[in-house]
Amino acid sequence: MDRPTIPEPSRQAWHDDEPIRLGVSSCLLGAEIRHDGGHKRDRYLTEVLGEWFEWVPVCPELEIGLGVPRPTIQLEKGDPEPQLTEPISGEILTERMESFARDKVDQLRNAGLDGFIFKGASPSCGVERVKVFRQDERPARDGTGVFARVLIRLWPDLPVAEDGWVNDQDRRIGFFERVLEHHCRRTLSRRDLDPRQLAELDAAHQALLAELRNPVRTS
Repeated sequence: MDRPTIPEPSRQAWHDDEPIRLGVSSCLLGAEIRHDGGHKRDRYLTEVLGEWFEWVPVCPELEIGLGVPRPTIQLEKGDPEPQLTEPISGEILTERMESFARDKVDQLRNAGLDGFIFKGASPSCGVERVKVFRQDERPARDGTGVFARVLIRLWPDLPVAEDGWVNDQDRRIGFFERVLEHHCRRTLSRRDLDPRQLAELDAAHQALLAELRNPVRTS
């Protein structure tokens, strides 16, 4: 049997039929929804990765009804886990955020995500080293944002990362290798692919990995 011809890599390959879809903190795409009305647009995400991925933006703080602008929120030491609070009012937002997160995870599953990129250091979205404030003590960087920790707990096989990880080549490649493995499994679970289609899928993934190995340019 003749081997299938391997097509030239294409950024658009599989975007129409089986897009590689990633959740992302909305502020990283330039949405002006942070507590001060600003954003944290990441040009690498929008101008480089945006050619390969379909984004599903999420802002947990906005979606639980906090306005723009809004008072800052933070994690405070709790039992058994840190609590999400609004220091100015003293309101505890943990239950509200956790309830939203559980519902949102179900929605994101139905959207067919292959990974999620969170805003680092955020008390709602940070994956690691988020400040946890303790009474009469210096804050410790040992927390995870409440929305992120619920998503990770309920969907442990979904690849997750923070925006800052893209500057570290090993973490960047490791994350996106897991994303592409997830995308491949999800595609094969939904469709019977012939040899040529399998070759096209693999070519698209290899082209993306080659792009990701290039140095990150943010200027």
